[in-house]
Amino acid sequence: MTQIPRQVPGNARTVVISTDSLIGKFKRAENARLQTNNQFNRKRNGKKLYVGNLSFQVTEADLSELFAQVGAVDSVKIITDRDTGRSKGFAFVEMSDDSAAAQAISKFNGTDFNGRNLTVNEARPMEKRDFGSGGPSGGRGRGGRDRY
Repeated sequence: MTQIPRQVPGNARTVVISTDSLIGKFKRAENARLQTNNQFNRKRNGKKLYVGNLSFQVTEADLSELFAQVGAVDSVKIITDRDTGRSKGFAFVEMSDDSAAAQAISKFNGTDFNGRNLTVNEARPMEKRDFGSGGPSGGRGRGGRDRY
């Protein structure tokens, strides 16, 4: 066992930390990370579907009930405007397995639901948005003339 002396800021005492305790902490952290990744990967076995052209009155319960016709639904999330809380007209539905997701796409894409023809397809990963320069205004986000 190796011991590493370390100065404590603002205090004249020296604290001794054993490498065994540090290695133990790193091992526990790595195990926790691996466990989290395994849980994430297990959950990702199902397919996430994009559901578009929704009526603003549709609820998550309505979508869950609709998609349950073809298989087990893991989750439903209607995307809302962060300022108003109003639906943006699309949602994501996560099905428990790939065959149920494929069946949902073939059955519900283009069908009428609450007066609107649904768009249902496999969700794509969210693209990273660049919030850097905003074009000619230099990213300031304001129009008008330059004052200086």
